[in-house]
This record gives sequence, structure tokens and C-alpha cells, in this order.
Amino acid sequence: MTVKTITAIELKTRLEQGEPLFLLDVREDYEYKYASIPNSVLIPQNKIPERINELDAGQAIVVICHHGMRSKRAANYLVSVGFNDVTNLEGGIDAWSLYCDSSVPRYA
Repeated sequence: MTVKTITAIELKTRLEQGEPLFLLDVREDYEYKYASIPNSVLIPQNKIPERINELDAGQAIVVICHHGMRSKRAANYLVSVGFNDVTNLEGGIDAWSLYCDSSVPRYA
């Protein structure tokens, strides 16, 4: 199974329509504190294997990072261990800030 992708605008639309998406942010704590999408849950990428029991394999999960690379790796890992509905946010929190919510700070 391959990881699906979603644009920031598509994600915003789906959230506004009330879809029950689990937003998994895989950045580091300091990044999350600086900029995050409301209702997202932080589990840094390197902590996912030890915290896998906090995730529901039956739930639709959208994985988020800064630009979409770490989240892609994390999403591929989740699929490899049996998660079925995993989507990567293209462009990450940076795209979210640019296209959906300019109040979310951008960073280098």
C-alpha cells in the first residue's frame, strides 16, 4: 500500500467539512510550539515506534512536518506496520501557513 498525499487546501476543506481526521505532527517539540495546526497531536518522528499504541490503525491519519519529507518517512513507516489510511501533507506546516492560515508562523 502506498501513502496518499493531500494538499494544504484539500486538508483545510476536509477539516471544515468535519471529516474525522487524526492530525499527526511528527516534528520536534520546539517546532510544534512555534507553529502548529489546531487539534494536531505531536509525536516526534523518532518516537513513533515506541508510541505506536497511541495511534488507531483504523483511523484516517494525516501526517504533518515542516515541508513534507519527515512526514512522508513517518507515513511510510505507519503503512509498513499495518496502518491503512495514512496521508502525507504535501509541503507540511509551511504550505498550511502559505495557503490556509497565515496566522501560523513560517520558519526556516
